[in-house]
Amino acid sequence: MWKKFAGWYRCYDDETLRVLAHPDTAAQVPQGWRRWVALRLVTLTPIERQQFHAFMLKYRGAGFYLAAARLVLLFSIIGVVLHLLLPDKVGWTKAVVLSNVLGLAMAWGVLGVWFNYRKLAQKKFKTLLLLLLVPALGGVAIGVLRAMLEGHASIGVAIERGARVGGWAALTAGLVYMVPMTIVVLWRNRQYEALALQLQQDAERDRLARELSESQLRLLRAQIEPHFLFNTLGAVQQLAEQGASGAAQAAALTANLIAFLRASLAEMRADQVPLQTEFDVVQAYLQVMQVRMGARLSFRLGLPPGLAQIQVPSMILLTLVENAIKHGIEPSLRGGEIVVSALLDADGAMRLRVQDTGVGLGAASAPGGGLGLENVRRRLQLAAAAASLHVQNGEEEGVLAEIVLPMTTKELAA
Repeated sequence: MWKKFAGWYRCYDDETLRVLAHPDTAAQVPQGWRRWVALRLVTLTPIERQQFHAFMLKYRGAGFYLAAARLVLLFSIIGVVLHLLLPDKVGWTKAVVLSNVLGLAMAWGVLGVWFNYRKLAQKKFKTLLLLLLVPALGGVAIGVLRAMLEGHASIGVAIERGARVGGWAALTAGLVYMVPMTIVVLWRNRQYEALALQLQQDAERDRLARELSESQLRLLRAQIEPHFLFNTLGAVQQLAEQGASGAAQAAALTANLIAFLRASLAEMRADQVPLQTEFDVVQAYLQVMQVRMGARLSFRLGLPPGLAQIQVPSMILLTLVENAIKHGIEPSLRGGEIVVSALLDADGAMRLRVQDTGVGLGAASAPGGGLGLENVRRRLQLAAAAASLHVQNGEEEGVLAEIVLPMTTKELAA
């Protein structure tokens, strides 16, 4: 018998959790009271369903029986105390039974309004009326029936007895149910409104941050494309004007430019790209710059195969590389080298490094400043709260820019 009840309860528990997590499955519940309960769960707000789901997970299985046993023990102790206070009026059995009946009824009522407070708050007058009217009518009926069974033939005596019992029932319901339930509903509703307001503010803040990031990304693209294209086309023109000696270089530069534009076209329209794609764009960009700058620029790329498919915000490495050339390599008379690498550290975070051997951070320049770097920081914050960008002088020369991206278990297993 117990195994049958435990199995039924487990199935009902799983069904409730499934409906709370996926409200659209309520229509699949068998007809009857189970379908009625499922449809009632669907009417809860998303926040109420989420809270109820967490509660059900916490108190499912043995947790439910343990909590019920604790309540019975608590109410039994209260019944014993009641008997000790009124030994002549309330016996042991009556005190314990009455305490458990009233206590469990109150606990069940609190549980009912704890996860259904929004609907009760919207229909508070109707709910309060039912809490008083139903016990009062039930008490009147019980009082009249009791008077008739005791042999009171007078209608007036029966009505008087029924009114007295109904009044006590309404008073008890008001004290035991109405007042506690009203307090719970008002408190929970206030919590709901505060949480809903916080979620709305967070969503609005995230939306504004995303719009700001996207607008800054569009601005950054608008800055990179004309600057890069005009300078590269100007270099092609200069090489072409040199005649046969510069024709080969002009052709190589044009080929590299086409490769860069082909690689970056799709990336500039995506928010997230595989790290391999980001490295391909960086390589094409550096090949163009190498033709333009000649021996003044050299570069090395290092991407482990295991990190090639990790998704990263588009153009973050390209921005750092472009920044290194503009502020590090180009101002240096001897030029320099750029090393772009990716690695996974012991803490499970991926580090993307762009290191140059240029002029470094001057005394007048603020480390990590500039629109491009600020744009990278904002996009990293949107990608992951723990992501960061650090820019500092290298150990011997130049500048080291390092992006730290925390990796999830799913990304590491991919």
